[in-house]
Amino acid sequence: MERNSNNAPDLPSRMPDNTAFKQQRLPAWRSHLSAWAVLPGFFTTGAFFLGMGVLLILSAKSVKEIEGNVYMYYKLHNFYQNLRRYTISRNNHQLLGEDITNVENCAPFQRDSNGIPIAPCGAIANSMFNDTILLSYYPHSSTRINVPLLSSGITWWTDKHIKFQNPRSNNLPSAFTGTTKPPYWRKPVYQLDPENPENNGFLNNDFIVWMRVAALPTFKKLYRRIHRTGPFVDGLPAGNYSFDISYNFPVTKFRGEKGVVLSTVTWSGGGSLFLGVAYLTTGAVTWLAAFSMTAVHLKMKKRNIVSES
Repeated sequence: MERNSNNAPDLPSRMPDNTAFKQQRLPAWRSHLSAWAVLPGFFTTGAFFLGMGVLLILSAKSVKEIEGNVYMYYKLHNFYQNLRRYTISRNNHQLLGEDITNVENCAPFQRDSNGIPIAPCGAIANSMFNDTILLSYYPHSSTRINVPLLSSGITWWTDKHIKFQNPRSNNLPSAFTGTTKPPYWRKPVYQLDPENPENNGFLNNDFIVWMRVAALPTFKKLYRRIHRTGPFVDGLPAGNYSFDISYNFPVTKFRGEKGVVLSTVTWSGGGSLFLGVAYLTTGAVTWLAAFSMTAVHLKMKKRNIVSES
């Protein structure tokens, strides 16, 4: 070990070697974007968002209430499905039918008081909307016709075929042996639809729709679609209608409200104006930024000309 003039050992140096790599002197390329290269992009982006916003709003306002393909939604107010502890309270391995006794991450609805695993487990499944809604049509005051409703075709293809699967078994009740229903449910998961055996278990359409959590506290979820047959082949004819609703889903505990919505859809979805307004707002902000940058650029350019002269 070397020693300095004071006969003390030198400490090892931590300075990087004097090389181009370690001293960060490697050649580099930096893009120098001029104002005339950037501003057209802002104006084009703003124009696109403004145009899409106008189209989406016009499309949403063109939704009709009684003609064409009519869909029935249930709507909830003040129900927060976006709370983190709520959204993570599920087990995807269980919902795939791989291990129905796997209740990890499903707190506080993992097991019942006897320690039996819950299927489906978790807070989302336990709070599933379970009102029964029927629609009746009165072409005359003394005539009542039940509007045919379909529960098929209300889920996303990816949910029905990828995210949710039943256990591989020829007998669904026996496949769920050793599990119990969620505390707030009236029926086990394999008896959700006694009229259609294929609409049971984790592949139940209403269950799949509910498990896709909403981002906002006021939301609507697809419940049924009108079967276009008989007097309803062209949609819902003009006349009087009534709803028969079995009240099973309480809303007073969370100071909420619930309702039923009948609507058609367009290429952009339902009658909500949110997406169109969002596009218009984004386009307006982008254009405001573009005009501001243009004004600053022209002002700075004029100042440079004056200083040079």
